This record gives sequence, C-alpha cells and structure tokens, in this order.
Amino acid sequence: MTGYAVTTRETAAGTVTIELKSVNSRFLDLQFKLNDDLRAVEPALREAIMARVARGKLECRLSFGRRQTEGGAQSLNQTVLATLAQLQESVRLQFPGAAEFTVNELLRWPGVIEEAQISQEALQADILAALATALDAFMDTRAREGAAMQNVILARVDAMQAIVQRITPLVPQVIAQFQQKALERMQEALGLALAAESAPAASVLSREEALERVRQEVTLYGIRIDVAEELARLAAHLEETRHILQKGGPVGKRLDFMMQELNREANTLGSKAALKELADASMELKLLIDQMREQVQNLE
Repeated sequence: MTGYAVTTRETAAGTVTIELKSVNSRFLDLQFKLNDDLRAVEPALREAIMARVARGKLECRLSFGRRQTEGGAQSLNQTVLATLAQLQESVRLQFPGAAEFTVNELLRWPGVIEEAQISQEALQADILAALATALDAFMDTRAREGAAMQNVILARVDAMQAIVQRITPLVPQVIAQFQQKALERMQEALGLALAAESAPAASVLSREEALERVRQEVTLYGIRIDVAEELARLAAHLEETRHILQKGGPVGKRLDFMMQELNREANTLGSKAALKELADASMELKLLIDQMREQVQNLE
C-alpha cells in the first residue's frame, strides 16, 4: 500500500526530521536514507517499523540539524593548535620568510573548533520518538487508503453476487432444454430402431443400441450443463471474501487465495456454459475478479 508522512521534532541537540513514504509491494522492503554518522540508529529504526508495517516498499529518510547554542557550545582543540604551532615553527626554521598562520586560517583548519558532544543515547531516543509520531501519521494514511480499497472490492463483490443471483434461475431453463434435446434424440433413436425391425440391413441400429446411445448422450450433456455446484461455490467464496474484508487485519494473502478460487469457478462456469447468458456471465465475473485482484495485491 502507498503511504506518506513527515515529522519534525525539536530536541535539545537539534532538529530531527523523519520522512516515510511507501509504494505497493507484496512484501516488506525497507530502505533507509541517512547520514553515515546516524547509521548506528538504523537497527532500532528497522525494528520499530517492522513492528507496525507488514507490506510495502518503504523508504525512511532521516536528517538531523545540530542546534547552534550560545556560550561554550564550541571550543578550541588545544592539541591541534599545539601541533600546528610546532609544524609552523619547523617550517619557519627552514623558510624564515614564510608567512605565519592568520587567526582566520587557524579557525578554519579542520579539527581546530570542537563541537559540543551530543549524547548518542539521548539522540536515539529523540529519533525513535519522532519515528513513532511519523508512523502514527503514516499508518493513518494507509488506513484511509485501505478503507477506500475495501469499498472498491466490496462493490465488486456486490456486483458478482448480483450476477450469481441473476443466472441461478437459468439453471432450470438449461435443464428443460436438455430434456427437450434428450427427447428429440430418443425419438430419433427409436425411429432408427423401428426401422431396423422392417429393414434387415446390418448397418441399422437395434433398439438396445439406440437406447444406449441416448443414455450416453444424456450423461455427457448432463455433465456439461451442470453448473449448480460452481454457482454454489462462487456464492460461498464471495461471502468468505466479504467476511475477510470486514474482519480486517492482514488480509492481502488470504484475499489473493480467494481470487484464485473465484477465478477457478468462473472459468469452469464458462467452459460448461450451455446458454449465451451463462457464457456472458462468466466473462463478467472474470473481469470483476481481475479488477479485485489488482486491488488485493496492494492491501496489507
């Protein structure tokens, strides 16, 4: 699922800013963007995020701005200054005309000015507190998106249930047509059998053979048009899908499985369709299933 949140927290040491953003992914993929001097806090960040987020390609960006305090926050590194003085003296012994360091040059020299030390434990605590706030906002955005996705999927479930209810009454009509065709075939077969009584040709079917052919045709056609089980399973799967959505929690994988089962029944319905209405219904069902599957992949 997608989500975004950013939090800025003012601390005694400085300003902590945490930005969280994610895109859809079936699994949890964490990426951290932070300075090398903050790498020590990454394991704690990872643990805190994994405790609340299960899916998504999530990027966590952390920045820290040191606070410029007054009076005593900075000091001169006397060791570095002494070393520079010794080096300067050595150079001037060999090059008496060499210019001395200016105050500006000394202050700009790396390591001469020391920043006040920051407690790493306190800084990590501040960062985790900022992360907790960011996670709250982040999960809120995902919850809102999840609710919208739930409504979309439930609308597709309603549409599929309406299709099942619409075509279920057609099954008796299919059976009636089957009976009519079986009757016609039986009459045709009996006609052949009667002809066999008056014609001695060996190629003409006997009464028993004609009746056996009718039984075979009836059996094969009956298997083909029997869609009652498929419709019953479709109805059950749709109710289970609705139950999973309303129950909440980590539903992505369970819904993905339900989409496979729904698609299986819709395909079987299409392969057995003896009426155009049933074939059209199968296509409508598969289209709705594909639309739901795209949304299910994003749900946590």
